[in-house]
Amino acid sequence: MKRYVFDSCSLISYLDGEPNAFKVSDYLEQINEKGLDAFLCVINLGEIYYHFLRTGGESTGKTVLEAIRTLPLKIAEANIELTLSAGRIKAYNKMSYADCFAAALTANKKGVLITSDNEFRQIEKNIKIEFL
Repeated sequence: MKRYVFDSCSLISYLDGEPNAFKVSDYLEQINEKGLDAFLCVINLGEIYYHFLRTGGESTGKTVLEAIRTLPLKIAEANIELTLSAGRIKAYNKMSYADCFAAALTANKKGVLITSDNEFRQIEKNIKIEFL
C-alpha cells in the first residue's frame, strides 16, 4: 500500500489556494477514497502554523489548525529515532531543519514525499518524491 508524507510547502500551497492547491487536493481525495496512509510530521505542522500566524494572525492560525485536523493525515511525533535521522540528513545536506524531518519521516514510513520545494532535489536519490 502506498504511503504519503506531506511537507509544509505542499500544505501551505493547498491551504493558501496557490496554483498547486488542486494537485494537493487530488492527492488528499485519493488518500481518502482508497484509505491510504498519509502523514505530516509535527515539526512541519509547527512550520505551517507559524506561517499562517505571521501572515494572518491568531485567528487564521487557529482556523488552519482546525482545517488540518479534518484532512486524512496522521500527525507523526518527532521521537528520538526520527530526530536523529533528521539530524543526519541536515548534517550532510543544505536543507532547512524542518524539511529534514519531512525527509526522515518519508524514509521511516517508506513513503512518497509530496512537495513543491526544490530543496528536496538534492536527496531524491535517497527517498521517493513527487514534485507538485
